Amino acid sequence: MNATPATSPVMGTASTMGDVEQLTTTRLIRDAARTYRDQEIVHRTLAGEWKVTDYATSWGRTQRVAAGLAAQGIGPGDRVGLLLWNDLRHFECYFAVPLTGATMVQLNLRLAPQDLAYVIRHSGARTLIVDATLLPLAEGLAPHLPEGTRWIVASDGDLPEAWAGRADAVSYEDLVAGHEPIEDAPDMDERSASGACYTTGTTGRPKGVYYSHRSTWLHSFAVAASTGMTMDDTVMLLTPMFHAQCWGLPYAAVAVGARIVLPGRFTLQDTPLLTDALVEHGVTLAPAAPAILLPMLHHLEQMAQTPHLPGLRFLCGASEPPVALMQGFDRLMGAEIIHAYGATETSPIVSVNRLRPALKAGLTEDEQWDLKRYQGLVVTGVDVKIVDPLGQPLPPGEQNVGEIRVRGPWVTSSYGDDPEATEKGFDDEGYWRSGDVGYLSEDGYLKVSDRMKDVIKSGGEWISTIDLENHMLTVPGVSEAAVVGVPHPKWQERPLALAVRAPGADVTEEQVKDALRARFASWQVPDRVLFVDELDRTSVGKLDKKRLRQAYADALAEGDGPSAPQG
Repeated sequence: MNATPATSPVMGTASTMGDVEQLTTTRLIRDAARTYRDQEIVHRTLAGEWKVTDYATSWGRTQRVAAGLAAQGIGPGDRVGLLLWNDLRHFECYFAVPLTGATMVQLNLRLAPQDLAYVIRHSGARTLIVDATLLPLAEGLAPHLPEGTRWIVASDGDLPEAWAGRADAVSYEDLVAGHEPIEDAPDMDERSASGACYTTGTTGRPKGVYYSHRSTWLHSFAVAASTGMTMDDTVMLLTPMFHAQCWGLPYAAVAVGARIVLPGRFTLQDTPLLTDALVEHGVTLAPAAPAILLPMLHHLEQMAQTPHLPGLRFLCGASEPPVALMQGFDRLMGAEIIHAYGATETSPIVSVNRLRPALKAGLTEDEQWDLKRYQGLVVTGVDVKIVDPLGQPLPPGEQNVGEIRVRGPWVTSSYGDDPEATEKGFDDEGYWRSGDVGYLSEDGYLKVSDRMKDVIKSGGEWISTIDLENHMLTVPGVSEAAVVGVPHPKWQERPLALAVRAPGADVTEEQVKDALRARFASWQVPDRVLFVDELDRTSVGKLDKKRLRQAYADALAEGDGPSAPQG
């Protein structure tokens, strides 16, 4: 099944334009290398050194890699898997693989090995480009992959001893050095898939989303327009490049000729390194989830002298950024956090939170901060509808909460080779069922209340967890927070709060509850607040509420609950 709109377009007067010109990612990088040839690409090597190249030089390497891939028989219809960090080679592969006509398949190296092997097999990727530091992972996957799988090892030097001489392995840099730029690259149809990402599989097996050249092109300019990105920006890629194609930022940066910073291999423990890099390289725009921004803020708060970067803005997704986080970056650095909403299925940009000038003029400062919690204005080109449990559209208004459904030119209309998931994932009009609950405000701002599977039903009343979590983070001493619904003997289920104390803090359960009582009705306040060392998260940094619900399923088994819903 391929979910498509119910009506077909009507052809009017034929245009005289070059509509046969294909909007491909190949054209995007080719034209950028021509127009912005000396624009810098700053990148960090495996050894931790910062180096500088430019668009023209990187485009030359990209063409050589494509020639090397083509020499191995890779062409239109093939799939090439990538197990790489946020480095120069990964950036080049974004364009080198599609340049051959093949599709790059982003492999989430944080997935469980069985899920990662499933993605490789399901996608049909028979050639894998893997970073040398990830070879132990590759070796563990190898027995579960089809016979004949080939490996391209990305490293700064020769192949590791155990891989040298293998007939199924070649060095990435040997591809660059051993080939001239590709001359016979296919002229691809823009509807071909240039890249693919798989969902993280929190509900069943990962599902494949295949992005066309056309959708990627259109999405790139939507990202640039929504963030105000220009050639004067320096864009640092802080989101994993395997996650929804780094939210489209690599393509958007290339489209406008922005300076690019590639931090290479990093973890959440590298907060000081990332913060220093932001300052040293004069970064003005970076995509980042709260999972990265929160420890970065804590690091900034401990610095004797905080760097001031008034032009810096973070495009923040994955989960709603707490107001305290946004205010903290504004206070300490003069930096802006721009909340955005989307998913792997939507490329991912659906909405971006910018305050409309006419609306901003009539709001107090507190009201402006409150509005910035919203997921934002729906981007031009995307259709969003809110539906009730029967699938009927709901009008704008805070009281009209329903499931958010999305359709558009960079929103998938099916899952790759998965008719069952497609049947469940789309409605008859071709809208993707997001699984998120929310509403559109009267002013046109999208607000997500919760995931459908995470919203708590207590005594017949619905409780949103997101707002509770974000308010918990305003309590001094709370560095992370999660609220989940757990079984309750009387009220069906009740909210349970989990919190991580900031280093050296001694915040208490009652202090957290008092803060919540000041904002929420008594029956919405969690029955208990448990302090934990860490919170389970998914491979992309989101709270793993499924695991949290399982781990704390018996937390309220005995209690009647002091704050039960009334009526």
